[in-house]
Amino acid sequence: MDNIPVQNDEISLKELLIKVKEWHSYLLSQWKIIFLAGIIGAALGLTYSFIKKPIYTATLSFVVEDEKSGGGGLGSALGLASSFGLDLGGSGGGIFTGSNLTELFKSRSMVEKTLLSPVNLNGKKVSLAEMYIENNKWREDWNNEPKLSKIKFLPDADRQHFTRIQDSIMGVMYSNLSKSGLSVAQKDKKVSIITIDVASTNELFAKYFCEALAKQVSDFYVETKSKKARMNMAVLERQVDSIRRELNGAITGVAVANDNTFNLNPALNVRRTPSARRQVDVQANTAILTELVKQSELAKVTLRKETPLIQVIDRPILPLGKERFGKSKGLLIGGFLAGFLIILVLIVRRLLIQLWD
Repeated sequence: MDNIPVQNDEISLKELLIKVKEWHSYLLSQWKIIFLAGIIGAALGLTYSFIKKPIYTATLSFVVEDEKSGGGGLGSALGLASSFGLDLGGSGGGIFTGSNLTELFKSRSMVEKTLLSPVNLNGKKVSLAEMYIENNKWREDWNNEPKLSKIKFLPDADRQHFTRIQDSIMGVMYSNLSKSGLSVAQKDKKVSIITIDVASTNELFAKYFCEALAKQVSDFYVETKSKKARMNMAVLERQVDSIRRELNGAITGVAVANDNTFNLNPALNVRRTPSARRQVDVQANTAILTELVKQSELAKVTLRKETPLIQVIDRPILPLGKERFGKSKGLLIGGFLAGFLIILVLIVRRLLIQLWD
């Protein structure tokens, strides 16, 4: 049989070393191009470090003190009130505990309400949304668009009356802030301290937005947690006022009936019936009013218990910490990237030449 040669595609170590040496020699021969590209890249990186605005970060930390349903005397009193069919409000629930509270800060509703919060800028009252637009120089591009040039975001504006274009702009602002400008975290699950970080190229915007967001979420959180207790207290207060008016009317009725029966013949007892009825009304209303006053005071205690305390620990103080793209960093990164890219281009160029040959 004829011996048929078998093609071997494997490469030996010696051949590999020869290939590496050839590529090394080739790249060394192109050192002027690589060096020039590195110089140009370093110059571009240095230029970028001058153009790039520094990033200011405003940090605010706070702690939430939220009492749970108490035991002891208050718990017994609440149980007693429940036995009479009165709901004085229990615990506000755990809907805003842990990570839920941190997510509340990053929700679109809270961020947009914060953007519509008023701030005093150079003696003028403007919204944070307008401040954000001016900071990003969107107005310069909008001046050529008739639909956009007249758009304004007034402080405390009604969000429900916004146009479709305003909704879109608010959506873009929220997206930008939630992706890169806003960070809310609870550093340790065992510690109830929550930290808010707001990053922006505008130092004042970072500070104002951070403080306004904390206030907006704080008000919403307190209102929601104590809503049930406040509703029950309002019902009890209306009932107390109603029974007090009835009692005052009954007392007046007793006095009128007694005046009508003054020096009445003792044999005519039927004339004393209105006075007796009014007296019963007085006694009944007095007993009801006494109980309602107790429940109303207990409801006030419950409201104070259900209202969480949000205590700010650290506020952002000017000047804020800033992160700048350093000159040395620009030189190194620019030079390295440019050198790497030109080496890659040279390698691809030689491979294509070899394939064509």
